Amino acid sequence: MPSTVKNATLLFLGRTVVRAQALLGDPAARLLGENPTSDPYPVYESVRRQGVLVKTRMGLYLTASHELCSQLLRDPGFGPLSAGALSPVDSSVELDGRRLVNPVEESFLVRNPPDHTRLRRLVAPWFTPRGLRAQAATVERVVEEYLDEVADRRTFDLVGDFAARVPIQVIADLLGVPGADHATFARWGSALVNALDGVRGMREMRALQGALREFEAFLDDLIAHRRRRPGGDDVVSALVAHDDLTREDLIATTELLLVAGFETTVNLIGNSVLEVLGHPEVRARLLADPGHADAVVEETLRHDPPVQYTVRAPFQATEVAGTRLPKGTPIMLMLAAANRDPAVFADPHRFDPGRADVREHLAFSSGIHYCLGAGLARMEGAAALRGLFRRFPDLRAAGPVRRRPSRVIRGAARLPVTTGAKKHHSIGQTIS
Repeated sequence: MPSTVKNATLLFLGRTVVRAQALLGDPAARLLGENPTSDPYPVYESVRRQGVLVKTRMGLYLTASHELCSQLLRDPGFGPLSAGALSPVDSSVELDGRRLVNPVEESFLVRNPPDHTRLRRLVAPWFTPRGLRAQAATVERVVEEYLDEVADRRTFDLVGDFAARVPIQVIADLLGVPGADHATFARWGSALVNALDGVRGMREMRALQGALREFEAFLDDLIAHRRRRPGGDDVVSALVAHDDLTREDLIATTELLLVAGFETTVNLIGNSVLEVLGHPEVRARLLADPGHADAVVEETLRHDPPVQYTVRAPFQATEVAGTRLPKGTPIMLMLAAANRDPAVFADPHRFDPGRADVREHLAFSSGIHYCLGAGLARMEGAAALRGLFRRFPDLRAAGPVRRRPSRVIRGAARLPVTTGAKKHHSIGQTIS
């Protein structure tokens, strides 16, 4: 109870400070506010206009510069911080007096060498070009299965009925649980992403605690089963085979695969579909050439990426863009803003799948923390687009888009669509 009261108090005080600073125009406060804006890009541009490295009233440093973001992501003198580290709430999660494993703070996502190298190497084989080729048929099969389920419906929710189910099934197969309940995995994934985003209220804290407790229990059973029957070719079996891994390492690594694999890809699919629906010329090209899906996905990663920003801090006092920063100073690297830096991309706010330099984007980070699952996300996104518009060439929005209430992750929580060509809604009708 004391920790619950403390967190509730800190959340209240933190929200009060953030709201006050947001009213004064602080860009960090606007980005970290309790109710994220559905269109953060004007805020990003306001930061860009203020300079390469901007110190806000909240004491947080921001950069929208592609050059500086790329430099700091590759600099071994800087290490990652979770977005949750910017929250006033302690990142440790407890329930009934028992500490639960945090899939962000205790995974290789925010750890530094040598731990980062050791843990990442264990799961890397599933995400190499060879590993991806082995998964290609599975991805295509999963896409077709879920398209079959909605084929007879005139309207459906693109996110809940399709986009969320594809990556969950692929991740479940990787974990060696192909018969997993996708709805349960989706609920866990949505709650666990709060560990990535930083909780905004006690309701989210309770949802996170419940999801962690359930998922940990599930994984404990799965790990015990793999120990009794070793030799499988799934990720969990491979991890269990390493006797030097602690239970916490096993749990955190497996949970991270669900969080990163689910949240990145479901939002990549949703954002890509929104781009196609909003650009008739892109739809026409995609229908004429299904292979164009790869270029559409890549430009979506640049133009409206699922992961909007990350945080880095120096291991020692250093100078950045002419500013002396103490050790541990957090810098928000605004990846989505860097992806629209006019110093790198011509006409950066225009969606153009044909641009030659599209791969210069930072949607998957860079350096040693470059997203391990980038290739798989690209594969799933392109397969989903190809299958969806082949089946439903007249796909249209059938209602307003409801955006995810997240600051780090940008995407649709609900996107009703119709497979017919009759009167349809404008995708511009969005709510936060």
